[in-house]
Amino acid sequence: MALLKVKPSKLAGEVKAPPSKSYTHRAFMVALLARGESKVINPLVSFDTEATIEAARTLGAEVSQEGDVWRVLGTAGELKPRADTIDARNSGTTIRLMSAIAALSPKLVRLTGDESVCARPMGPLIEALAKLGTKARCEGLRGRPPVVVGGGLRGGEVEITGAISSQFISALLLVSPYAKEDVKITVTEELRSKPYVEITLELLDGAGARIKRSRDLMEFKIPGGQVFKAIDFKVPGDFSSASFMLAAAALAGGTVRVSNLDVQSAQGDKRIIELLREFGADVRVKGKAVEVSGGGELSGIEADCGNNPDLVPALAVLGSVAEGRTRLLNIPHLRLKETDRIRALASELRKLGAEVEERPDELRIRGVKRLKGAKLTSYGDHRMAMALAVASLVAWGETIIDGAESISVSYPSFVEDIRKLGGKVELV
Repeated sequence: MALLKVKPSKLAGEVKAPPSKSYTHRAFMVALLARGESKVINPLVSFDTEATIEAARTLGAEVSQEGDVWRVLGTAGELKPRADTIDARNSGTTIRLMSAIAALSPKLVRLTGDESVCARPMGPLIEALAKLGTKARCEGLRGRPPVVVGGGLRGGEVEITGAISSQFISALLLVSPYAKEDVKITVTEELRSKPYVEITLELLDGAGARIKRSRDLMEFKIPGGQVFKAIDFKVPGDFSSASFMLAAAALAGGTVRVSNLDVQSAQGDKRIIELLREFGADVRVKGKAVEVSGGGELSGIEADCGNNPDLVPALAVLGSVAEGRTRLLNIPHLRLKETDRIRALASELRKLGAEVEERPDELRIRGVKRLKGAKLTSYGDHRMAMALAVASLVAWGETIIDGAESISVSYPSFVEDIRKLGGKVELV
């Protein structure tokens, strides 16, 4: 298990945001299903996205790489699995979205992953796929992975909850155009993390998919028998990953500039710019770069994070040292990530001296003047590890964080980038 040692640091300089994990997953999945050769330019190559690339190969795509350009010869929806098992590793996106795509396989495919992935809820998606006419079942207890899927997709009408994960909706949107008959999807309950559905739709629109949607994205009507056209897609920078660098700048800057960020992107986590300003940070957008100057006093905020769960770890760290109280609301789905992030954040930030109250669907934090170094656990969760590293930059003494190898799931160059900005971090 890798440890990350962090000492108080002052940051300044420029780094480039890594490519978006969410766009990378979806681009390779659309390319797998498309007819002809697609190009995915500058994708994120990380532990998570490698699971999706391998799954695409397993289901019949030909994938090759030339520098930053990846070529994918798609299947036109006629999957020819090269193996009967897909290992999603630590990637919840891979197992959920690829489970739906695997419904098109003529033979059954088993999808599994590590301990964290096999604790993720899958029941509602598997039930929906079965209702649309594929063979689908969960082998784990209480609707958990492994899952077994295949046999083709008939079509029909289905309801799916939006309260557990927007990935259920994205999964059905990816596969439904290939159903034999038309599909109608109705989302029940609140659709949380809606921007991720918008990212899915952006890529599907680019591939020529015909999907009629209501304005609130609670109902979709999809003609069957479609085939995607090949895509030529450049992956944008990732606001979710960049949020850690931007938060670090607000806490421990100096002026830090993060390039490769397009504020016109569909990514909901570009909201980090607005939220940093609410905290009182000095934030400037200059073309496709975001610049944050720290050193000023931060004030607590109240934010509904239902659509931005991946920002919560960085926001919780900011709240830990901001004056007054910070409330991060509407985040029950944060308990169903790589770990229970509500509980994990409360536990580890308290070790640093923060005042944190854990509620069923929110975090309440009262800022303290200075955090203190401690021995922390990341619970094997990449966003926990990065958030705790950011907090440690402004904590007295040395902080040691375990499970730092998980960072490679989404931001392989995180430690290198922190060092480039002047951070005193060491991976051991």
